Amino acid sequence: MEKLNNILKLTKEASFKLANLSTELKNQAILNIAQILENNIEDIIEANKKDLENGKVKGLTDAMLNRLELNDSKIKSIANDMRKIALLKDPIGEVIETYKHQNGLIINKVRVPFGVICAIYESRPNVSVDIACLSLKTGNAVVLRGGSEAINSNKILVKLMKEAIKDIIDDNVITLIENTDRSIITYLIQNKEYIDLVVPRGGKALINNVVSNAKVPFIETGAGNCHLYVDDEADFDLALNVIVNAKVSRPAVCNSIETILVNQKIANDFLPLLKEKLEQFNVLIKGCENTRNIINVVEATEEDFYQEYNDYIVAIKVVNDYKESINHINKYGTKHSDCIITKNINKAEEFLNKIDSACVYVNVSTRFSDGGEFGFGAELGISTQKLHARGPMGLREMTTYKYKIYGEGQIR
Repeated sequence: MEKLNNILKLTKEASFKLANLSTELKNQAILNIAQILENNIEDIIEANKKDLENGKVKGLTDAMLNRLELNDSKIKSIANDMRKIALLKDPIGEVIETYKHQNGLIINKVRVPFGVICAIYESRPNVSVDIACLSLKTGNAVVLRGGSEAINSNKILVKLMKEAIKDIIDDNVITLIENTDRSIITYLIQNKEYIDLVVPRGGKALINNVVSNAKVPFIETGAGNCHLYVDDEADFDLALNVIVNAKVSRPAVCNSIETILVNQKIANDFLPLLKEKLEQFNVLIKGCENTRNIINVVEATEEDFYQEYNDYIVAIKVVNDYKESINHINKYGTKHSDCIITKNINKAEEFLNKIDSACVYVNVSTRFSDGGEFGFGAELGISTQKLHARGPMGLREMTTYKYKIYGEGQIR
């Protein structure tokens, strides 16, 4: 681990330089990254093909392969997203509050970087660029530890990013951990000397590992057992359109719905329509006993209602009313994103107030739980905890603060 420790030491040292870099130079570094990605699309795709081939051999699902794939349009989209980050207001140095002590002291509460953020994530190589550029913008150095399934893609992306920024800042502000052995994760999340914050993005096993073993402060993100409840006062066409978008558009991402709850008063009419619609997209449906009495689907077990499938699979449960849906979601959910489909504003408001999740929707797809869609640019992740950040984490959520105190010789 000595070699890794030396790498982390260099990243920590580089973080002090980055923390004081001007907004102008940080933005230029990000713009350089966007440009170098577009200039090297063919090389990126070639490296990504190796990961896709390895993924097929390992038996990754089509949904997971879709997450992994980088093509011409995706790379250009990533580059454009980074340019948007360069346009966002720099939060560093912002005076959050000012206090004046009775003895004349001026106390400013000022936004500052964390220092070194360690991101541990799976599958999607675009995350490497998102987090690196968000970190640059907020003056944070970053340690990237992606999954083995994307190692070739991550290597070339980080190589290009380091090349793009080397004339502006010490390129050790972006560090890729190329060793994909899982023991490395434990070492990283316990290294309080060089890492200031850990952000895990991935499935339940990864999140639980960090929660159980981290000694470095962490933000719990990613696990998304998201729900959609169809009320007896729902517009059927609206409900079906929202469900298709929330389940089918990107089934392997954390804001995709995994469970659909249907009011028993409309179940006989709505479930056949829902089955027909989902089967057009080859979605495997698992249903509770009441669901299976109405439509012919696979049996859903108790465990299914806890599942984040990340695939073309959905669980359906018939519930008595919206109050039962609230209880179900608060029991089985992961506090990520949940939705009610209803025309009744009173039910909607109660649902919004009583669901204990970061993002709660009325008549809207849960796929909007995203930093870009919320206007934050890209995102560090979606926090499912309550401190210090919750929901999509943009630039401000990637900062902490310090107090700067000005005096004229006052003593206590």
